[in-house]
Amino acid sequence: MPHQISPPPAPAMLVKSPIPSGVPPTQEEISSLINTAFSAQTSQQSLDAAYALANVLINSVGFRGLRGYGVLEDIRKAATDKKDGSRRESAMNILGALFERLPPAQPITEVNFLIQDGGVLNLALDALADKGSVVRESAQYAVDALFSCLSPEAMVVALLPALARYLGKRSGKWQGTVGAYELIGRMADKAKMGTGSKEEESLKDLLRESMGKKLAGLIPVVEAGMHDLKAEVSKQALKTMTSLTTLLSNDDVAPRIPLLIKTMEKPSTETLQKAIHALSQTTFVAIVTSPVLALLTPLLERSLNTRTTSQEVLRQTVVVVENLTKLVHDPVEARTFLPKLKPGVQGVKDRASLPEVRELATRALNVIKKAMGDDDGNLASGQIAPTTQSDVYTILDKEMDIKRDLAGFPGDEEMWSLARAYIADMVVEDVNLRHVSRVSLSSAPYLGQLLGDDKAKAIGVSLQQHFTEEDHRKFGQPIKPASGEVEIVNTDFSLAYGGMLLLSHTNITLHKGHRYGLCGRNGAGKSTLMRSIAEGKLEGFPSKDELKTCFVEHNQGEDADLSILEFVSKDPELAAAGRDRISQVLSEVGFTAGPGGRQEEKVGSLSGGWKMKLALARAMLMGADVLLLDEPTNHLDVGNVKWLEEYLKSHTEITSLIVSHDSGFLDNVCTDIYHYEQKKLVCYPGNLAAFVRVKPEAKSYYTLSASQASFKFPNPGLLTGIKSATKAIIRMTNCSYTYPGALKPSLQDVTCTLTLSSRTAIIGANGAGKSTLIKLLTGETIPQTGRVEKHPNLRIGYIKQHALEHVEMHMEKTPNQYLQWRYANGDDREVLMKQTRILSAEDKAQMDKFVDLGDGKGERRVEALMGRQKWKKTFQYEVKWIGMLPKHNSQVSRETLLSWGFDKLVQEFDDHEASREGLGFRILEPKVIAQHFADIGLDPDIANHNEISGLSGGQKVKVVLAGAMWNNPHLLVLDEPTNFLDRDSLGGLAVAIRDYKGGVVMISHNEEFVGALCPEQWHVADGRVTHKGYLAVAADRFEDSRPGSSMSSAVASPRGGSSAVSSAAPSANASGAEDSGELKFKAKKKKTKMTRAQLKEREVRRRLRHIEWLNSPKGTPHPPDTDDEA
Repeated sequence: MPHQISPPPAPAMLVKSPIPSGVPPTQEEISSLINTAFSAQTSQQSLDAAYALANVLINSVGFRGLRGYGVLEDIRKAATDKKDGSRRESAMNILGALFERLPPAQPITEVNFLIQDGGVLNLALDALADKGSVVRESAQYAVDALFSCLSPEAMVVALLPALARYLGKRSGKWQGTVGAYELIGRMADKAKMGTGSKEEESLKDLLRESMGKKLAGLIPVVEAGMHDLKAEVSKQALKTMTSLTTLLSNDDVAPRIPLLIKTMEKPSTETLQKAIHALSQTTFVAIVTSPVLALLTPLLERSLNTRTTSQEVLRQTVVVVENLTKLVHDPVEARTFLPKLKPGVQGVKDRASLPEVRELATRALNVIKKAMGDDDGNLASGQIAPTTQSDVYTILDKEMDIKRDLAGFPGDEEMWSLARAYIADMVVEDVNLRHVSRVSLSSAPYLGQLLGDDKAKAIGVSLQQHFTEEDHRKFGQPIKPASGEVEIVNTDFSLAYGGMLLLSHTNITLHKGHRYGLCGRNGAGKSTLMRSIAEGKLEGFPSKDELKTCFVEHNQGEDADLSILEFVSKDPELAAAGRDRISQVLSEVGFTAGPGGRQEEKVGSLSGGWKMKLALARAMLMGADVLLLDEPTNHLDVGNVKWLEEYLKSHTEITSLIVSHDSGFLDNVCTDIYHYEQKKLVCYPGNLAAFVRVKPEAKSYYTLSASQASFKFPNPGLLTGIKSATKAIIRMTNCSYTYPGALKPSLQDVTCTLTLSSRTAIIGANGAGKSTLIKLLTGETIPQTGRVEKHPNLRIGYIKQHALEHVEMHMEKTPNQYLQWRYANGDDREVLMKQTRILSAEDKAQMDKFVDLGDGKGERRVEALMGRQKWKKTFQYEVKWIGMLPKHNSQVSRETLLSWGFDKLVQEFDDHEASREGLGFRILEPKVIAQHFADIGLDPDIANHNEISGLSGGQKVKVVLAGAMWNNPHLLVLDEPTNFLDRDSLGGLAVAIRDYKGGVVMISHNEEFVGALCPEQWHVADGRVTHKGYLAVAADRFEDSRPGSSMSSAVASPRGGSSAVSSAAPSANASGAEDSGELKFKAKKKKTKMTRAQLKEREVRRRLRHIEWLNSPKGTPHPPDTDDEA
């Protein structure tokens, strides 16, 4: 039985070496040691002789003896000796001893064991199938010994190819195949992220990333084993495949991995369809790298090329191919995998029976061609060239002369040619994965036995220096701090969230008094980094005892009933400061002390701005050295944002780390920007504007229109009687509203007006009544006093503050089905659900009221309104009476119906007509709906086939936005749009609003968004609305608004000239100079000359009207002889 743990290098052995150290042994002496191992009576004696042989070689000729003395040849012969089990066991013992002792002492022996003449690993794997248990145990010992002493680079460059070669031969025994698959699985398991030391985790990162790039070749090999007829092989291959999938760092694909493995394990039409369907329901956001492509390409290729694949599955497949390809950022990776998919997609384009599938395949094919870049393999603009083997050869050949530097021993030149390629491959892995510090470790130790330690060390230093400079040239050099700066943090760390690596071995350095902005795409890990620092979990970051860190957040809801002073005094970290000191600090940030002061108010009554001030007061009391601010301007009005800016800039002793989507805030506050780049943090001195000058591709952080998202709103269409964009279309007059149970009204005596040209922002503190004002305007709420008038045909697109409320009852529908449901009957069903449209008990009683039209027919009850037509300066409605035939319907003016109290009936019919008019140019069919979703920025395929429940938050908001815009609204009402859209979508929305032909009113605290779009502002405070206008919009927020453009010339007036007037007496601008008096609309019809045939038809209609009057009851007045009903 061999030892699982070898004895120390110089033990008291049964077989002692008579050869002095450094003196080359004779052939007879080596043969004697080998024969001693072969003829040993016990396993221990054989193993001791094997260790003696290893020590002799290490202390004398080293790697040269393995071939020079025929050691490996003797092992091969003994390992295949079918007649003598003891010789086979001894061969494995010798192999295990050599594997264990030689690579750590002389790393170049890895070439002998794994590369030269095909290597000898296959001998140990074959021996795992030996019928003798001692032979199998010795073979396992040999395999384990080799695996334990290899570096990550050696595993990927030498061990993986050796295992792939072994699995590729058909003559191998199944036990050896199981052993090979087990080794691959162990490599993947070894690469899993853990909680080891920095050095250990760095090696795991290197192995994980290196193996990930080799998955394209590994997955087919392991998948073949999953279908092996031998149960043990298929079981181990399945286990290995599960381990390999842990190498994928992609949150989009991770939930689908079990299903994908099952599809590979049991390939059938049914499992393939399920896998493709699951992938088609996946929203791909993260960058797609080679590990993901390696896993998905075989499945997609099979689906595309299987003749029996249905049209629906083909459609889903080409959509998945297109979505994946869009996220492949590296053309080198694209050219590796996409050529396998391109013929299949081309086949779908040529042969698919459905036009929609052919169209999708054409689109996918274009995306594939674009992703693959130049057909000649040239690099795209801005792409970083990877290091190749020839780059390493250039440095090696420059630093050494083979004839001069090699020791000249027999076989050295052959070994150098093998070692040169081996070293170059390992260095390439280190450099391309940016583990440049390991370059010397992957070169000098391997060259030492060939060139001498001094020469090898010099070459290793040259390689390291060259590729470090190359790395700095490609990715930038760390910024050196200015003299006199006080460094408070300087640490290297890695950061992971779940199974996804967010930052890999990056550095963060903070200087006292600096204010750092964290910038990166959504999902990069900005908030995760802040949380890790706040919770003391970031590796190397000083503890709170050394450096006081405070995470500033809004949430104080758990103690909402406490007064502000009690809330702060209750905090155990702050109690030591004393109540007087706490009160003093609270006063400094604006919380007045004493009876009736703000310090006595409840925490739950605070708005967002005051909650931020309270959090900062707590940080001051803690004596914080570092403030962590995550989206500090959310829900803050302009005044509080300005206060926060001044606070941060005035406290020069405090360092701040800030995450914010408010580019104006970052521009005014930040002294430095940390940017996420390829799992590293890169520091750029200066504010956001300076950063964008250096990194133009990051301009979407700074301008609203420099965005990847593109929205296109439909034209609102004409409004009857509205020929001027400045004529009022909706007006509130002296409206007041008090919530049930409230002591004072939320809004009082509010008067305001909106037009088709309105771009109005409603500004105010939290709880001031902004959303209530919106609800009164849109009919969500009924004012208790005053009145709200709107154009009868006005269509309003409304998105609530909590936007997902619109779709939360339709999660099982696709976006397309939701839109069809909402507008199925020609009406917007959401409009019919408003409070102003629901019949109350009084309204139902009103419907039972008898009215007298004065036409001699007596009192009747209204059943319904059947139609509407223009009449003078207003409208008249066709009224159907209860119990009377349609021929007795009457035309009644709008004013008469309103005076009778049928307001909601008239409003309901007006809404129906407005919707019908808006939908007159819309066809409610899937293809048209899909195009509408595409205009709003939602992929048509997602709109047609993905359930709303599976969409991301941003995609659900786009569904809501598309629903609101379907009937071509004249007025778009947005409640806090900046809360539910990311930076890119916000830029797309801003451009769409800027170019929209209808009116827009919005609530937003984002000064950048409001300033770029809204020249008119309504300030809500203490239940009153104050109009401030007109301000010039900040057109410079749009990238395409430069001097000389039409946009910039239209807004050349300076900002800031605002005239404030009370809500009871709105300014002429705010209310519309054309709209004094009651809101009326002249419905003038253009007269045209009639043809002779039309004149005859008119005469027939007149005669029929006269006959109808003759048949009416006695006393019926003669109808006017007019032909005005068209």
